[in-house]
Amino acid sequence: MTDQSRRRISLITGAAGGIGRALVAEFAGRGDRVLAVDLPGTGLEEGVAALGGDHLALPCDLSDEGQIAALFAQVDGLGQGLDVLVNNAAIGPTMRPTTETPTDEIRAALRTNVFAPFTLAREAAARMGPGGAIVNTVSLGGMISNPARNAYAASKSALISLTRSLACEWAGRGIRVTAVAPGYVRTPMVAGLEEAGKVDLARVRQRIPMGRLARGDEIASAIGFLASPEARYITGSVLVVDGGWMSFNQPGEAHPPVAGVPADELTRPEVPARRRNVLVTGAGTGIGAAIAARFAAGGDRVVLADRDAHSLAARAAELGGDHLALVMDVADDASVAEGFARIAADLGHLDILVNNAAISDTFKPAAEQTSADLDRVLSVNLAGAFSCAREALKLMADGQGVVINLGSINTFLPFAPRHAYGASKAAIDMLTRCMAAELGPKGIRTATLAPGYIRTPGVADLETRGLIDAVAIRRRIPMGDLGRPDDIAQAAHYLASPAASYVSGAILYVDGGWTSFGTAGDAFYLSAQEAPGAEQTAPLETTFQ
Repeated sequence: MTDQSRRRISLITGAAGGIGRALVAEFAGRGDRVLAVDLPGTGLEEGVAALGGDHLALPCDLSDEGQIAALFAQVDGLGQGLDVLVNNAAIGPTMRPTTETPTDEIRAALRTNVFAPFTLAREAAARMGPGGAIVNTVSLGGMISNPARNAYAASKSALISLTRSLACEWAGRGIRVTAVAPGYVRTPMVAGLEEAGKVDLARVRQRIPMGRLARGDEIASAIGFLASPEARYITGSVLVVDGGWMSFNQPGEAHPPVAGVPADELTRPEVPARRRNVLVTGAGTGIGAAIAARFAAGGDRVVLADRDAHSLAARAAELGGDHLALVMDVADDASVAEGFARIAADLGHLDILVNNAAISDTFKPAAEQTSADLDRVLSVNLAGAFSCAREALKLMADGQGVVINLGSINTFLPFAPRHAYGASKAAIDMLTRCMAAELGPKGIRTATLAPGYIRTPGVADLETRGLIDAVAIRRRIPMGDLGRPDDIAQAAHYLASPAASYVSGAILYVDGGWTSFGTAGDAFYLSAQEAPGAEQTAPLETTFQ
């Protein structure tokens, strides 16, 4: 049973490889007891011993289900349960043409990359209680075509689907399942492909807007966040960590030629110890207020912007200190210009922009909506976000800026008759990606943060007016309830942090599993009945304070 009051037990597979070693260091650094798993003869024991402490090396061939059973017998022998499973082990691509790929190669990839994670997840979940987390390492290869990588790509695509399915099935038990999809990472496997002449890393760097490969610690940091309590409302989500690769979709190169290997591809750069300036729009209430509070709690100076002077003053008073309150209407170009002129005068520069300001639509059928209805929503939700981003970029130094745009589950899924709102949020995600491709060479990152239904005054108002059925909504969410504004704030803080240094152009759904559920019936009650005798967690709202 998972017990958040005690030290976590985290099992990490593929622990002797490039990403694996970084994962062991990440989770050990978080205070977990790490159970490191890899093949015999990989140097696993030496790597774990170098950490010191009570971490354990557990050699195991994960392609053998019998050895997996023996592995969990060892876990049970510790008598401490299991809190986190990271399915990182994988067989890499062989890069063979299809006509030269034997079927056994497909079978081998499936055994290690799909069957093993499934078996490990099944056994881990049986030993987890509420609060347990499973994170799968997938790949861009499972999301976009990769010629001559059929076995690897197919296995990673299968693992993505498995992630979402398990997330929905186990959400009612309080067990979260997520995935991280790395792009090119500087690992021994990738180095081997380069040495074999199967990949040209110089060309690869030119294809990545950020102009470099990821480091293992950047992938480990993303996995560490998704496994943490700060990600408690994230399940079924696949976080892409690719330096903007998926955001670039045009002829030519995304980045100018890079001479040699960039220094920050080899080692984690020192982060300057300085206070950041953060602008949060729509900061007067709800999600915006929570985001502002989270950044302030982390030591940043926050500029709270909102068109409602009364709520803005209240939030600024709550934060205290030298934070700045700015009455600004993001739909009014003159108001935006005036607001950013004040930021420039008072602060001189800006490090982070969180485009949170948004309005809902009229809930009218399409036949009754007017162009004015559409313009009203797009002026705030899209044009307002663009105007703020344009002005913010003028105040950001190369290599230091981050723009986070608030999307929605409507970014991915249509909600009739919310035509204007859905269109605005879909456009926001594309804006994020376009900026990632453009700004990556400057070292400025972007991301879309996509909430599901969150307990805010705006959502409460919709319920009061009879425009949404909150009971039906809760039943549709695999985790069984609406999220909290703080859930979004924690995700925003992570995306803006040095820990997310290779996340750009990505979309992170914080929705309790909403976007992963694709069958009929009630998601929460189906997940709570996934097995006879399974422990059902109480709806999350009972824990809201």
